[in-house]
Amino acid sequence: MEYYTITLLILLLTIVFFSKILPTKHKFPPGPKPWPIIGNIHQLGNKPHCSVAELSKIYGPIISLKLGSILTIVISSPKVAQEMFLKHDLTCSGRNILDSITSVHHHEYSIVFLPVCPRWRKFKKIATIQLFTNQRVDASHVIRQNKVNELIKHVRKCSETGAPVDIGKAVFTTTLNLLSNTFFSMDLASYASSSTQEFKDLVWHLLEEGARPNVSDFFPLIKKLDLQGVKKRATNYVHKMLRIFEEIIDGRLKDSKNGNYGDDVLSTLLKLVDEKELSLDEVKHFLFDLFVAGTDTSASTLEWAMTELLRNPEHIAKAQLELDQVFGKNGFIRESEFSKLPYIHAIVKETYRLHPATPFLVPRKTEKDVDLCGYFVPKDKQIWVNIWAIGRNPSIWPNPLSFSPERFLEREINVNGRDFELIPFGAGRRICPGMPLAYRMVHLMLASLLHSFNWKFGDGISLEDKDMLEEKFGITLQKAQSLQSIPFPR
Repeated sequence: MEYYTITLLILLLTIVFFSKILPTKHKFPPGPKPWPIIGNIHQLGNKPHCSVAELSKIYGPIISLKLGSILTIVISSPKVAQEMFLKHDLTCSGRNILDSITSVHHHEYSIVFLPVCPRWRKFKKIATIQLFTNQRVDASHVIRQNKVNELIKHVRKCSETGAPVDIGKAVFTTTLNLLSNTFFSMDLASYASSSTQEFKDLVWHLLEEGARPNVSDFFPLIKKLDLQGVKKRATNYVHKMLRIFEEIIDGRLKDSKNGNYGDDVLSTLLKLVDEKELSLDEVKHFLFDLFVAGTDTSASTLEWAMTELLRNPEHIAKAQLELDQVFGKNGFIRESEFSKLPYIHAIVKETYRLHPATPFLVPRKTEKDVDLCGYFVPKDKQIWVNIWAIGRNPSIWPNPLSFSPERFLEREINVNGRDFELIPFGAGRRICPGMPLAYRMVHLMLASLLHSFNWKFGDGISLEDKDMLEEKFGITLQKAQSLQSIPFPR
């Protein structure tokens, strides 16, 4: 018996020895050596997008990290991203479901987290063909103009009293009401109440829990224990958000017993329920995704844009000159004239480059083995596309840390998912379906704020204040310090 035990031990040691010295069949992406059990988790820190960007400088544009028991591939170059999206989009179109996303079974209904399947295709079709077509977005321009006019009215009151404007909160209120009027024909917030901050906090808590390093995601075998309480907190937030939509839907159903639901996005969705193409649960979770994705990202982009402009006043002067030439100094901003505003477009693109709303695109998962830029990536592995790192790569962007809209006047780059140096909305079949609406919202709000007022930092803040560029990491990337800015007449 002892002889057989010794023989088996020698055989195992031989296998281990030769597996170490013989070349493997596949070439995996390089990366830092993982620690036992935890892998590379300790190297993520509280700003993972920055940490993995530094690792990519050492190991290359495609690297592998072991996060607990999960192998993660990180892409940090437009060349590798282009190959993935153009050659392997379907193969890399899966989702690695975070434990927090399974709250209230949201992952089973979410256009963001569903795999490419019949339900996902149904949601995608509704979004792209019925909700966010250019014709539908064009038709809602009056709503956008009215909501932005309310923003300007609020800012004018602050200007008259010399009070600072909380740019993030004001723009979030505008974005929330713009979406709620487009979807429900009603406001969900006001500039004078605390309801805006409550909704904003709820959205941020959801995004924060989704991005929080969670032991349940690194070690799925113990996820039922919810050791950090992430699932419990996320479930509470998801319930609160869904209740908001449930109340609105119930009210619409009571007011429209004859099936006449009105003429907004909710009416379209409820007609699809009547036609058995959607269920009420699908509608609620669909709205959940659209509001969470559409409010915080646009508000965050505007706040970053205004921060960078206030730190670089010469850009404000150029933007105002362009706006005056197109609309007149006291004229009205019209969306139909946006094609005549190349500098405003350049400012928005530069903001997307330097401060993308989502530093990582929503993580993908390989549906089968794939060869990516000469490296083997096995099935069921997580993929992060670090667009924050791509936007700050000096080999792509000269003086990458400098806010310089002029760079986009010198080269034609768009955000529609075809120029992989700048993909804030993603690319491929999983590109953000709300991009046409979000893009117009950001441009309209920015142009209106710059055309109507001059701006300066609030008391105690200087142009050189580096704290204004500090980031707070979540699924979206917010400013750590809110922007308090004082408007005054032009």
